[in-house]
Amino acid sequence: MNAPVTPTDTETTLRRDLSDAFRICHMLGWSESVGNHFSAAVSADGHQFLLNPKWQHFATIAPQDLLLLDSRDPSAAEGPNAPDASAWCVHGTVHRRLPDARVVLHAHTPYATALACLKNPTMVPIDNNTARFYGRTAYDLAFGGIADATEEGERLAETLGNKSVLVMGNHGVTIVGETVADAFEDLYFFEKAAQTLILARSSNEPLAVLSDRVAQDTADGWRAYRGMAEKHFAYLRSTLPPIG
Repeated sequence: MNAPVTPTDTETTLRRDLSDAFRICHMLGWSESVGNHFSAAVSADGHQFLLNPKWQHFATIAPQDLLLLDSRDPSAAEGPNAPDASAWCVHGTVHRRLPDARVVLHAHTPYATALACLKNPTMVPIDNNTARFYGRTAYDLAFGGIADATEEGERLAETLGNKSVLVMGNHGVTIVGETVADAFEDLYFFEKAAQTLILARSSNEPLAVLSDRVAQDTADGWRAYRGMAEKHFAYLRSTLPPIG
């Protein structure tokens, strides 16, 4: 009989998964200097969460480096080891407002960011990967510079709501998921979907857009393939070099 999972076991697993997600992101060429942030809720109510330290490069983040913060404690954004203001604004607010957002990945992946910079950044369903996100994507087009104001975090959380992808206009993309592997798989496929859409638009030919019915059926059909996330994440993890 398996032993019950304790909070310590959960946190240990999350620390390893999240630190590997940072390093995989860098391996895929998606890190950006020492910016961008990933987080994962530890407590059932989502208030306690893990977050990368201020300005530590993705390639170097080990499980023990991750900060354990409480979204209800504003002092967490203060002190020498505090996260930067944009990290606290986005991740602190999302974990406080949306307890079902267990894992929150924010990145400026190239094609997703290019999509976010279009006047109409809608993820149009034109193939399997773009249709994966049909009905699951929210859009925030009120970019006002660095996301470091309280009202910005509140607006982003409100806009995200029960969706799993937030396209942040003129900025990038934020993905939420139940597990690190699930969220990372969506980050991976959203980048591929954005690449397909950007390339198709660059042809200047009309898009062959799927009907709402086919797009919804395709999005629903992806649910049966959820197990791909764990397998894919495990493979990517196996290719990582040792830290240090």
